[in-house]
Amino acid sequence: MPELPEVEVVKRSLERNILNSIIKKVKIKDANLRYKVDKIGLSKLIGKKIIKIERRSKFLIFEIGKTYRLLVHLGMTGKFFLTDNKDNKFKTSFYYFLNYKKDQKHDRVIFVLNNKQKLIYNDVRKFGFIKIYSSNSITKSQHLTHLGPEPLEKNWNFSYLKKYVFRKERSIKNILMDQKCVSGLGNIYVNEILFLSRIKPVRQATKLKNLEIEKIIKFSKKILKNSIKLGGSTIKDFSSENGKKGDFQQHFKVYGRENQDCSNIDCNSKIIRTVISNRATFFCKDCQK
Repeated sequence: MPELPEVEVVKRSLERNILNSIIKKVKIKDANLRYKVDKIGLSKLIGKKIIKIERRSKFLIFEIGKTYRLLVHLGMTGKFFLTDNKDNKFKTSFYYFLNYKKDQKHDRVIFVLNNKQKLIYNDVRKFGFIKIYSSNSITKSQHLTHLGPEPLEKNWNFSYLKKYVFRKERSIKNILMDQKCVSGLGNIYVNEILFLSRIKPVRQATKLKNLEIEKIIKFSKKILKNSIKLGGSTIKDFSSENGKKGDFQQHFKVYGRENQDCSNIDCNSKIIRTVISNRATFFCKDCQK
C-alpha cells in the first residue's frame, strides 16, 4: 500500500500536469471499487476546474470548482495515468513500470480534460476508492475525522507521542501503524524508523525511554523527507511520473532484507523477519532492544 511519501509524490506530479485543467467528460468503466463510484455525483464535475490538489495522510483531495471535493485513496494498486493530446503517449503520475496495453483493462474511471489530456484512475485489485463531497462536508468525512497528526507536522513531537504511548498497552510498532496516533505511516517506514531508533518492534510502548521517543520523532521526519526527495519507495506496484522508479528502496536498512547482513558496521547479525498484526516485520535482534 502506498504510504505518505508515495502519495505526496503523486500529488506533486499531478499538480505539475493537471492543475487548472477543466473536466470535460467523466467515463466510468467500472464503478465497483472499494466503495461504489457515484456516477451521478461525478457527472457534476463536468465543466469544473481542478483548482487545487492536497494530500492528507494517504488520501488525495482534489478541489474541483468552488463546490466539490474529490477524495481518493489508492488502496493497494491504485494509480493515475495521464495521456497526452495525441492519445498515444502515456506517462504515469504514479510509480509504475508502464505497460499501458496490459494495464488498460484495469482502467476504472477516466477524466477527459480540456487540453485533450486524460486523467485515468487504474486499479488492478480495486481496493482504492473515489468519493465526491461538497466543499463543506469533506472535513466531516469518516475517512478523515479520526486521523492523527502527520509526521512532518510540528504537532508530531516528543510531548505528543509521550502522552499517547503511555495511554496504550501495545507494541510500539502497532502504535506507529495506528492512523489515530500518526497519519500516513505504513509498514515500510515504521520498520525503517524503528531500526534507526534501535527499538525492537515488539517493545511495549509504555516501556520506552524519553530518548527513544525522541529518536522515533527524529527519524520519522528524516526518513520521510528523504523518501519524498528520492521519489518514494518502489515496492511491486510503484514508479514515478516519468516512468522512473522511486529510489528510496535502495536505502532500506531492514525492510525486505530477511537473512541479509545488518547494515550497521559494528554488527554481525542477520535481519530477522517476523509477523506482527499480520504485517511483515523486519529487525535486527542485536541492534534493536
